[in-house]
Amino acid sequence: MDQHPQGPDRRPAPAAKDPLETLRAALSASDAAGLKALLGPLHAADIADLAAQLVPAERRELFALYRGEIDGEILSELDDDLREEAIAAISPEVLAEALRELESDDVVDIVEDLDPPQQGMILAALGSADRAAVEQSLGYPEYSAGRLMQREVVVAPEHWTVGEAIDFLRGAAERLPDQFYHVILVDPRMRPLGYVTLGRVLSSRREVPLRAITEDSLRTVSVLDKGEDVARAFNKYHLISAPVVDGNGRLAGVITIDDAMEVLDEEHEEDMLRLAGAGEASAADGVVGTVRKRLPWLVVNLFTASLSAVVISRFEDTIAALVALAALMPIVASTGGIGGTQALAVAVRALATRQITPATARRVILREAGAGLLNGVGLALLLGVAGWTIFGEPLLGLVLGLAMVVNQLTAALGGVLVPLTLDRLGFDPALASGTFVTTLTDVMGFFAFLGLATLLLL
Repeated sequence: MDQHPQGPDRRPAPAAKDPLETLRAALSASDAAGLKALLGPLHAADIADLAAQLVPAERRELFALYRGEIDGEILSELDDDLREEAIAAISPEVLAEALRELESDDVVDIVEDLDPPQQGMILAALGSADRAAVEQSLGYPEYSAGRLMQREVVVAPEHWTVGEAIDFLRGAAERLPDQFYHVILVDPRMRPLGYVTLGRVLSSRREVPLRAITEDSLRTVSVLDKGEDVARAFNKYHLISAPVVDGNGRLAGVITIDDAMEVLDEEHEEDMLRLAGAGEASAADGVVGTVRKRLPWLVVNLFTASLSAVVISRFEDTIAALVALAALMPIVASTGGIGGTQALAVAVRALATRQITPATARRVILREAGAGLLNGVGLALLLGVAGWTIFGEPLLGLVLGLAMVVNQLTAALGGVLVPLTLDRLGFDPALASGTFVTTLTDVMGFFAFLGLATLLLL
């Protein structure tokens, strides 16, 4: 007899469908209603991620079917290339409404990377005040604090009390930014004197002067400061927001922590891609775009690799006399390349975060040299014994070991000196360091190994 009580159907619920598969099915059927039902509840960032996973034809269909629902948040989250596609698909009226929802810094972020025709279309869709603010921000240098800041700022005269500030905030609710963290105190000439957190405002009595509850962390930023320097200051001093001032010290805008952290994230991603010679890659890139970004560095590497071929050609007689050398050469060169990449990654990261300064550069160079030397000795013992054991020739083991020490020391020094030199010359150390260090370790590895073999084995 069945001992289980009768009850509702307890069959497991069907597994939720993959949103990407559901999206593709809706696009294939040109189902605008289904598309709206799927994407409507999603966060703008999730919609942007789904769009990036589609092939170009599917994205065109997406933007065509969903164009009436594309708002400012979605445009802000899309990658630059996809954003251009979306803007081209929607009407000027929808675009104007979408941009009215955004803060000025988000509008600038959208406009600055567009082609001139699209820039003109967006600026024309804005109101006169918003258009003037965006055009003024675009007048500042690219990647500067002036481009990064938002112009919607909450300010109060320095003599106000908490009660006066609260009354002002309640009365100006429609004109306030969607999110803000501080009320900035200014003098009559609009120069920032301090700021007060919203938490202190709400927890203080109405008669308390605002200047009595200001934070000690106030740091102003110049409109011409580099965005990456501003982001590092946010990270170093644990800032939530920072006032931006013009050349006369007057308040021009404010930078918030979300924008600063986005700059740091972009810097880290850019350094990683440049070290690999992949350019500013994106998952949405097509074949032609990917080739255009990577091929130039492959061509550069082709020419630098020819230096290794020149070195090897100088020792043809040595290789012909000892064929085993041809099999062992890649070991020395590739191990040196790995050592150089390790030192290079640490050095580029330290330069990006300003951990290497003129005062610490010498210590870092000596540290890398010492580490390279010890690594070389450790690898030399392993490789030297292996070469002696396998080939029965002790001098061959000695050559392998000595070449390994030379190449590891060269790799460690190259990994730190090359990016330091490029940085001193004003170049991005992540841009070309990998090519130079790889060439250096290959050339020195082959030269040391074959040169020592010529001296000791022939």
